[in-house]
Amino acid sequence: MVTGPSSGIGRATAVELARRGFHVVAAGRSEERTVPVVEDIVAEGGSAEFLALDLASLDSTATAASRFAASGRGLDVLVNNAGVGGRTGLTEDGFEIHFGVNHLGHFLLTHRLEPALGPGTRVVVVSSESHRGAHGIDFERVRRPGGPFAGYGNYAVSKLANILFARDLARHHPELRTYSLHPGLVDTGIFPAIARPFFRNRLTPEEGAETSVWCATAEELADESGNYYSRRAPREPSPAARDDGLATELWARSSEWCGLASPG
Repeated sequence: MVTGPSSGIGRATAVELARRGFHVVAAGRSEERTVPVVEDIVAEGGSAEFLALDLASLDSTATAASRFAASGRGLDVLVNNAGVGGRTGLTEDGFEIHFGVNHLGHFLLTHRLEPALGPGTRVVVVSSESHRGAHGIDFERVRRPGGPFAGYGNYAVSKLANILFARDLARHHPELRTYSLHPGLVDTGIFPAIARPFFRNRLTPEEGAETSVWCATAEELADESGNYYSRRAPREPSPAARDDGLATELWARSSEWCGLASPG
């Protein structure tokens, strides 16, 4: 399963995993934009299906996960890729949009998919080197909309949360294999056009997807879990991203906000 597969890194990841023989569940908000990706995969001889998923809505996320889990199928790989950047506003449930979509939606999705996640299932979380811009998480601020100039800071917090979640998921579920990663500075539409001139030497989506696909498939990673990677190699994240106390608090608050009565 790949979230955010309609364009950019997500599309490139879904296409490449299909080429490697996976049946791809393309989980996206827009059926209109995602079905053509499914059709392209099938046209190449691959196998794929669309799953409606809006990570800005906890109800939609829970419904999508329950629908898949009810099929009785297992997942070999879950790629938590979808994300927003440079936005303002709140999710349907009242969370700052970056934190709500980039972290909280994926947190709930992963937990609600637990019946489909067996020993050795890989959970790949797409983070960013932008996480180094956040030195902690203000748990009150993630319940308020960011101002017009707060987009990068809020994005950094959400990317920090991605790494903390992957690390703590490895601790809570040692039977899984979890990885967070920096895909590189990729030429996608996640940030507004006005900001793009400031991002030089951008990678193509296909180049950006390489580390995601590597984490999802590399045999040499089969015994590793909870680590952070960049350019298909281990990389040490920031001190905040290695803060076990912060990870524990994030897990507890996220569980409460997602209505997980007995978080695993």
